[in-house]
Amino acid sequence: MARLPGDRTRNPEHLTIGPLDLAARVDEALEVQAIAFGIGAEEVAVRRHIVLRHLECPGARALGATTPTGRLAGFVYGMPNNRGHWWSTVVESYLRAQGNDDWLDGSFVITELHVHPAYQGRGAGRGLITALTDTCGLDRSILSAIDTDSPARRLYRSLGYTDLARQVLFPSAPRPYAVMGAPLPLPRS
Repeated sequence: MARLPGDRTRNPEHLTIGPLDLAARVDEALEVQAIAFGIGAEEVAVRRHIVLRHLECPGARALGATTPTGRLAGFVYGMPNNRGHWWSTVVESYLRAQGNDDWLDGSFVITELHVHPAYQGRGAGRGLITALTDTCGLDRSILSAIDTDSPARRLYRSLGYTDLARQVLFPSAPRPYAVMGAPLPLPRS
């Protein structure tokens, strides 16, 4: 398994989940995302601008999972959904076709959730998403994930997320996505 440079442990019980100044640590977060999601430097540069723009949205919040040495092992961020945001404009027709476009109102969007591979499958992602949604002040949450059977989709299902629309095509994304929604609070394991 991959290890984070300078860290001696890979156990999530040694991680601290708490508020993250994502603007200040955006490059470190995107490094985690690049490793976890398999994206290259060009895509990271594009996503950097997107993350910084998202952080200016009302209600945007981020949490990080840090190691005892202060390294970022994972992060999550999101915000109350806004139908005018690009993501909502893409998914709206897919949700409407399934009778689920009401999920775009009054929902907290999990924009990104990524955990370094050395910490995956051990509770870090679950801890991040539940901690973020617990205090978002809304009754439900939505997100999108690659539409395949994956550890991420299994995690979301275990947290109560169900498919609201499948085979959602985002411009320039090579694979289709599923949009998922869950009532809040998310269940604990």
